[in-house]
Amino acid sequence: MNVGDNIRCDNANWDFGGEIPAGFDEHIKKSIPLYFEAGKLISQISDFFISDDSICYDIGTATGEILKTLLLRHKHKNAKFIGVDNKQEMIDVASKKLANFDKKRYHLVKKDINCFEFKQSDFITSYYTIQFIKPKHRQEIINKIYKSLNWGGAFLFFEKVRAPDARFQDITTSLYNDFKIDQGYTKDEILSKNMSLKGVLEPFSTNGNIDFLQRSGFKDIMTVFKFINFEGFLAIK
Repeated sequence: MNVGDNIRCDNANWDFGGEIPAGFDEHIKKSIPLYFEAGKLISQISDFFISDDSICYDIGTATGEILKTLLLRHKHKNAKFIGVDNKQEMIDVASKKLANFDKKRYHLVKKDINCFEFKQSDFITSYYTIQFIKPKHRQEIINKIYKSLNWGGAFLFFEKVRAPDARFQDITTSLYNDFKIDQGYTKDEILSKNMSLKGVLEPFSTNGNIDFLQRSGFKDIMTVFKFINFEGFLAIK
């Protein structure tokens, strides 16, 4: 199936490996509204949490775009930035993107986040990643994130979210399809992409994501970004 941008994928089998990483930035820019603008927002929010001795994680770092933004934002600090991704192809693309930065300032790790052990940290980002983790594992991962944060540290994560009821879901789905058509995708490409994501992308509602955070121990939670069915949550320990 052709899902657009010369990317082919089978039914219920979307994957971030293979040839996808090479064209990922262009594809994601056309698939997620305000993708780079929200990435800039992440870097601006990070000002409140990153200091000279901070350790910071980017979960599902993909091509390293968020790491690049954070490294540029905090170029005068001695903070350490760690990107974690389970696809070597993504790690390879990220390595090239970050090649001009001092390697003492960042580290890329190929690891399944389910098996990853965090060090104590001040800032953790997850940019449209948790939604691809099987629901049975999500609470355990967010629990680990909460435990690894220092007091006053932050978990900033963005997710595609389901609407609170069927009527609103119909509206948001239609609006999102309009967005993708405006980006130049055909109706067949949109349908193929939806079919490829079956059982792979499993979004929760706003309340569902907040429930994960609260069960792990977070009490201070705020939405910092919202566009149709995409939302960014800031949770402070």
